[in-house]
Amino acid sequence: MERILIASSNEKATAMLVSLLKETFPGSSVSIAATGLETRRAAGANDYDCVVINCPLSDEYGSELAEIVTANSSASCVLIVKNENADVVGDRVEGFGAMVISKPLNRQNFYRSMRFVNAARNRMLGVQSENLKLHKKLEEIRTINRAKFALMQYLSFTEQQAHRYLEKQSMDLRCTKLEVAKKVIKMYEV
Repeated sequence: MERILIASSNEKATAMLVSLLKETFPGSSVSIAATGLETRRAAGANDYDCVVINCPLSDEYGSELAEIVTANSSASCVLIVKNENADVVGDRVEGFGAMVISKPLNRQNFYRSMRFVNAARNRMLGVQSENLKLHKKLEEIRTINRAKFALMQYLSFTEQQAHRYLEKQSMDLRCTKLEVAKKVIKMYEV
């Protein structure tokens, strides 16, 4: 993780979290917000890899903030809550992808939990990247099919002829089938 935001109203806890996070992710940049409002502003203005919320904050508990962070960004979200509240808060926030770590913090458990959060985030980013590639490929297929349909409709080609025409034009013009398909669509679907 490169960019981490800590939301904490307790200065002593904030200093400890900064120290633990610097140990866990030595090259990371750590920013601090003292309230939920500051955290919302910071998370909206910057792209963080992770937001760590030390609950409760001075202006709110923090679970609503976690929901907003996970819904509006790709940042991982970790809530640090008192041990007696961990299960209740966990039930509430884990549904939208936030993780709960109970207080008092154990250095080794914190390290493992944050490494797990980082691994889960990396996996999620990989899935998102693959999803974008698939959406792009699907859009490409739709465009090519639209071009085939235009050729079939306006030039009375069969589907095989339209497919062959797009492939041949692609080879002859030394461009992709997608580029040829876009030209065909532009020509026939004004």
